[in-house]
Amino acid sequence: MAGKGSDMGKGTVGGGGTTMLRRINVAAVLDAVRRSAPAPLRVAELVERTGLARPTVAQAVDELLDNGWLQQHGPDSADRSLGRPAIRVSLRGRAAPVLGLDVGPHRVTVGVSDLAGRKLSLVRRSGPGWTAQELLGVISEVITEALDEAEVPAEDIAAAVAASPGIVDEHTGRVQLAPSVPGWSSVDLVKHVRSLLDCPVMLDNDANLAALAIAAARGGTGTLLAVQWGERLGAGIVIDGRLHRGTGAAGEIGFIATATDDVINPEDSRGPLERAVGSEAIAALGRQAVLDHPDSRLAELGRDQLDTADVFAAAAERDPVAQAVVQQVARDFARALAPAVLVLDPTAVVIGGGVARAGAVLLDAISDQLRLLTLNHPKLELSALAEDAVVTGAMRMALDEVWQRKLPTPALTTTA
Repeated sequence: MAGKGSDMGKGTVGGGGTTMLRRINVAAVLDAVRRSAPAPLRVAELVERTGLARPTVAQAVDELLDNGWLQQHGPDSADRSLGRPAIRVSLRGRAAPVLGLDVGPHRVTVGVSDLAGRKLSLVRRSGPGWTAQELLGVISEVITEALDEAEVPAEDIAAAVAASPGIVDEHTGRVQLAPSVPGWSSVDLVKHVRSLLDCPVMLDNDANLAALAIAAARGGTGTLLAVQWGERLGAGIVIDGRLHRGTGAAGEIGFIATATDDVINPEDSRGPLERAVGSEAIAALGRQAVLDHPDSRLAELGRDQLDTADVFAAAAERDPVAQAVVQQVARDFARALAPAVLVLDPTAVVIGGGVARAGAVLLDAISDQLRLLTLNHPKLELSALAEDAVVTGAMRMALDEVWQRKLPTPALTTTA
């Protein structure tokens, strides 16, 4: 069985050139199966997709089956009807499962995915807010629960990616500008996760990972500005499939000034725009609107329990007070985002995170405002991934790490 640290065949054949060629052939066949996943392929289809001779493909398939990277399927109904009992092969998803971790000040989400990208588990834990040490304990518990639900032992995880708000230092693997968790910038999250899983662990900004997931779901080329909008506010920029990081702080739109006297305070983990239009701010605007308009639809929902979803729901029901709140939020957001749209001229702006569940009532209001402030009007969309965009992106990056480690390495040698 192939797994973390296993070799895909350990012997070599005579001649370095022949060995290298066979490595390349095996890698080509594995890559073709990966690109088709989870759908199985026949040998004839692999011949067509790789351009290799049939005996070469058959030999590579046998090796990959022996080493646990592929699994075999019987012929499909079409093959049987034509009298051709051709076997089919697909990725054996549990050969190298991966784990994605989304860490926030009030919620931890862990997902486990198999090698074919299928989710095996997704576990969330919410709380009123944790200290750094409390959060590490919650992370340990949720990772254990997700592994149990996926029925994957910790030692089988081939790679893990953790996502956190803030600016991540790629050299130290720590968050430089910490979110609203006391002591978070001093925590070595990578080391903590590695102690639980004993595998390669990477840390990245949550909005960057959400952008990768959204770009993959949309497909195609061009420039994507993916906004992660919830309690926190950030964005990721993907250009022709590649994440743009700048010097490390690209996409930190939460720190855009909303007033002429706004300045960035390094001691404050929230930027001006985040304070103005984050989910907590939207709920606060709704509660204030209830005080000002006690006869509104919003007032019927109860001021003390009013949250962001209530504001958007009332606006969708055409409550004028709630609609006025949404218009204010859309106006503030569009004015702050317009300069970025003018500079990047993106193909699309996609909004993910919890606020994405607002639906058309928010999207239409933002679109109307952006049309007044930009030259080319990008396509404005809500991400279907919503709150799962970050953890989905984390699992995707972990899978990419597995493939980068497995495909080009000398582990692709063959048995003599």
